[in-house]
Amino acid sequence: MKGIIGKKVGMTQIFDPNGNVIPVTVIEAGPCYVTEIRTAEKHGYVAVQLGFGETKPTRLTRG
Repeated sequence: MKGIIGKKVGMTQIFDPNGNVIPVTVIEAGPCYVTEIRTAEKHGYVAVQLGFGETKPTRLTRG
């Protein structure tokens, strides 16, 4: 699976060679952090959980 993780900054417009206006979304693609790795042996499937941005310390779990 391919994709991009980011935060929507806003909208703007660009012009194609024929002069047509094309609306585009501006995305801030910042650093992503691996927050968890799931393995087939332990969880029954394979996955990677990613985090983006910052969070308040009160939102974090202690573990």
